[in-house]
Amino acid sequence: MRKLCLAFSIAFVFVSSYTFPLPEANAVPNEGVPSYAKWGKVAVQETKEKYPSAQIIDYLHVGKETTDGSTVEKFKLWLKGDTKEFGVFVNIEINPETNEVIQITFEETDR
Repeated sequence: MRKLCLAFSIAFVFVSSYTFPLPEANAVPNEGVPSYAKWGKVAVQETKEKYPSAQIIDYLHVGKETTDGSTVEKFKLWLKGDTKEFGVFVNIEINPETNEVIQITFEETDR
């Protein structure tokens, strides 16, 4: 009886996989991932390089501005240094046609 149940289970799984195929792992590669995620990683990485002794303790995507020739992804990171906490606005200017970084600017703030 166990062998019969096992055989039916295997047959069901085999047949149902053809009838109701499972989605591939990469079928929807960016579902749930915000469009700015790639640039957020760049903002964090570049901020770590600019402020190597500080720890990034918070992250915010402020927004996105698009003009004729470029797109600017805006972030605010909150850092904790040895003696103070401070914010850094990171603006990443991108060429939307090539997806290449044009420039990255940093502006410190106490708020």
